[in-house]
Amino acid sequence: MTDRRSPTPAPTSDPAAPRIGRRALLAAGALGSLAGCASVVENVVQNVVHGLTRNPVYDTTVVDAMSSAAPPADPPALAEPAPLPALFDDIEKRTFDFFWATGNPANGLVPDRHPTSSPASIAAVGFALTAYVIGAERGYVSRDQARERTLATVRFFRNAPQGPQGRGRSGYKGFFYHFLDMKTGARAWRSELSTVDTALLMAGMLHAQAYFDTEHPDEVEIRHGVNAIYWRIDWKWAQVRGALISMGWSPEKGHIPYDWAGYNEAMLVVLLALGSPTHPVAEGAWKAWTESSSGDWGRFMGYEHLGFAPLFGHQYSHVWIDFRGIRDARMRQHGLDYFENTRRAVYAQRAYAIANPKGFYEYGANVWGFTACDGPGKLREFDRGNRFRYFLDYSARGAGRTRTIDDGTIAPTAALSSLPFAPEIVIPAVEEMYTRYGKFIYSKYGFVDSFNRSLVATDVKLSDGRVDPAFGWIANDCIGIDQGPILAMIGNYRKELVWDHMRNCTPLRRGLERAGFEGGWLENAA
Repeated sequence: MTDRRSPTPAPTSDPAAPRIGRRALLAAGALGSLAGCASVVENVVQNVVHGLTRNPVYDTTVVDAMSSAAPPADPPALAEPAPLPALFDDIEKRTFDFFWATGNPANGLVPDRHPTSSPASIAAVGFALTAYVIGAERGYVSRDQARERTLATVRFFRNAPQGPQGRGRSGYKGFFYHFLDMKTGARAWRSELSTVDTALLMAGMLHAQAYFDTEHPDEVEIRHGVNAIYWRIDWKWAQVRGALISMGWSPEKGHIPYDWAGYNEAMLVVLLALGSPTHPVAEGAWKAWTESSSGDWGRFMGYEHLGFAPLFGHQYSHVWIDFRGIRDARMRQHGLDYFENTRRAVYAQRAYAIANPKGFYEYGANVWGFTACDGPGKLREFDRGNRFRYFLDYSARGAGRTRTIDDGTIAPTAALSSLPFAPEIVIPAVEEMYTRYGKFIYSKYGFVDSFNRSLVATDVKLSDGRVDPAFGWIANDCIGIDQGPILAMIGNYRKELVWDHMRNCTPLRRGLERAGFEGGWLENAA
């Protein structure tokens, strides 16, 4: 089970409940390389709540001091998009190939990761549906081929069995389990019914619905099928402690006792819940979510913004939503939009890498990128500079004002998926990492998930990947939900490829308007 999500606490409406969420557990390295199952979450929550996780990786004393000393800064004005170097054509095609080659054409399911054997991730399927649109537009496959794969996917999820039973079902109350068997589509392991992963799946489906807009019978069926899938999601059922939305549910334990709160990728969850034509949540859901992250605003490495340490939280919702020029009440108060907020977060991460407060090997202006990703394992080992270090396995790495989790591991997806926000610093970073490290980290399907140049010991037990004694640790896999934003954000940078379709998505517009967004493209007629 891989879950690249949130290291911010998720408070419930019960003041006595612990202020900790699934992503806090990920950040603590508690859930391992495949995380997200409710049963695993609940087994480790008490250890984290009572402070039993002790690891210098989480000590932010030096980082906080360096950030506090950084003078206030703003990114330069964003220039008009320039043509991309040829390298990005190759990255784009290889990343598309990940989804096309590893997916099951019979049912549209896509593995969580490759080449390690894994079940399907419903979030990866959402990214795959967007990938097929991009593939058709870029000529990697024909529209007919993309339509065929998309229709197989929609048919599967439309017809997949739903119910409260713990086995033999794909979902319940319209939501789907985080992980499904690649062949049968039934719940894999004891994974949770996931609200955020369902939202990511649904975003990809709504993109497909907007794209396949002709009267071809298969395209008509795609559109009707997406409506059937979206309309049956009972978002209100997921509100069990007031206006906030629960992280999920399991047949064994019921609702997960933690809600989506704090600034994170859950903005997509709330917007789709607000936009539902059948089971919409009240408008207060957006206000509750924004109020839960009021403490996340501040300055990090000189850049003032609404913070979230791993970059995926600043990227996922933006894959499908063009936030440029549209603002809710919070952003009107601060005089910027969520797009500019992410631009500042990207610049802050790069500034952190340049400052390199923890002294990891070869961090710099063009070697940066911190997000949830694979890691070498829970290790205590000397690095190449003979400094004793603590390393992590899969964790929600990141650098931010409220927390920094850094063990020397860089994830190329963090920089690549930031392309539309800060191309002037992303393009040089991608080119340099490819030129210097491509021999080790560039593969059949593009960049591997992550690497760590500080760890060079070869006599350690790794949880993932391998160590080259000259280069360092290299991840074994490409991961679907890290690949997806790379492909989509290259498309958005080139021609606003995803954003252009999604501006015509009625449920998305409805959700944004009910959340109080105004301005920009929302002022145009639907």
